[in-house]
Amino acid sequence: MTQEKILVLDFGGQYNQLVARRVRECNVYCEIASYKTPIEKIKEMKLKGIILTGGPNSCYEEGAPTYSKELFELGIPVLGLCYGAQLMSHVLGGKVERAANREYGKTKVYVDGEKGIGGLFEGIPAETVVWMSHFDYISKIAPGFEILAHTDNCPVAAAGCKAKGLYAIQFHPEVLHTEKGKEILFNFVRKICGCAGEWRMDSFVEHSIKEIREKVGDGKVLLALSGGVDSSVAAGLLSRAIGKQLTCVFVDHGLLRKNEGDDVEAVFGPKGNFDLNFVRVNAQQRYYGKLAGVTEPERKRKIIGEEFIRVFEEEAKKIGKVDFLAQGTIYPDVVESGLGGESAVIKSHHNVGGLPDFVDFKEIIEPLRNLFKDEVRKAGLELGLPEKLVFRQPFPGPGLGVRIVGEVTEEKVRIVQEADFIYRDEIAKAGLKKLPDQYFAALTNMRSVGVMGDERTYDYAVALRAVNTIDFMTAEAAEIPFEVLQKVMSRIINEVRGVNRVFYDLTSKPPGTIELE
Repeated sequence: MTQEKILVLDFGGQYNQLVARRVRECNVYCEIASYKTPIEKIKEMKLKGIILTGGPNSCYEEGAPTYSKELFELGIPVLGLCYGAQLMSHVLGGKVERAANREYGKTKVYVDGEKGIGGLFEGIPAETVVWMSHFDYISKIAPGFEILAHTDNCPVAAAGCKAKGLYAIQFHPEVLHTEKGKEILFNFVRKICGCAGEWRMDSFVEHSIKEIREKVGDGKVLLALSGGVDSSVAAGLLSRAIGKQLTCVFVDHGLLRKNEGDDVEAVFGPKGNFDLNFVRVNAQQRYYGKLAGVTEPERKRKIIGEEFIRVFEEEAKKIGKVDFLAQGTIYPDVVESGLGGESAVIKSHHNVGGLPDFVDFKEIIEPLRNLFKDEVRKAGLELGLPEKLVFRQPFPGPGLGVRIVGEVTEEKVRIVQEADFIYRDEIAKAGLKKLPDQYFAALTNMRSVGVMGDERTYDYAVALRAVNTIDFMTAEAAEIPFEVLQKVMSRIINEVRGVNRVFYDLTSKPPGTIELE
């Protein structure tokens, strides 16, 4: 596999992962690292280019994140975005000041230079819309730089020193709101940095299989298979590499979507297409017993997580000694656990880079550790996993436990499984031009009086959720046609025993979350 690499140096920007994803979309491998990474380590990486992210600080203030001038003297191209652009200008002798008018949102930018072949703005129209988000601005460019673009309020929307391959962009090319952002990043990565663009899933799969075989040798590997996209792709990759040396333990906690446990067994079980040892543990009643009487959401999450560990521990002991524990950790897990950049720790529940205390294993294997979710899906298709599984919607670790408000019971699980199945079935039949990015049915804890036939009922209300989102960090309620919602409502009330009302959740994120609990 090619060793070409772009480094995203993170200064606390909210879009750091997005920058890396956009570079990967140019078929170039990319990693995120903190701005505190020593220059010696950066030199050892043999990089083709460096991108400096945005950040919330002012580069001229004492204590603000910074980097030494040496970073810009390595002889490799550097692209600064927003804060990164200001920092580059500040360190190299330009001037950054507080702007009289803050620019935020979509802004028209006028391209002044670098439009020729090999330039940063090659193929970009003279006027284009970009996404701005800054209080400060570059009031004076650094020596050797020239202004490449401006806006009505920002005299230096972009500047560059072509001779040294240094570029500063005040806007965010990585977000979709910037109309030609992908093209600008492509120009930097492929043309200015000279990357060949050989980072592809077929080469990743081939390289990973070889790497896993060399690492594992004749050892045994144990993987906790949840049935989600990440663990399933990890199972497929490990199976192709080491076959029956892999044992997958699938814990069915009874909180999966309808038929999902059987679907997982159909793919990875004895009649599936993968050569591995598959163990299914039907622990439904065990979980229902542990969750009885528990209504507080965080407590439910902890019980479900802790019980999984206990079940997995019991199965691991039955299997006997194994040499490696495998996990479906993906790159956002690494970054959000505080190990891949400068952003705050978002997820504490990922066992990234460590071993569970109940396992006596030699080492951990995380074959998808360097992939984003969209790349994981591509790898899954490359491995021959069914599209139904590869493109499965995001599903929370605690499963339906967080889609049932209040106490979880076997009866409530049946209700939400049936309602969710109907909802997804009708969405599939509706032929919508664009499917929502995530949609599901949840069970509220509200019961109300209704009339069905000639009888009064006192049953539950189901909430339908559907959102459109780019990154799942923010989301808006999707506009499902009313006739589709009516059909879903009618089917749920008529076919799902225990439901007499159906609501549609219009709440955005923020202030709400995508899940109910």
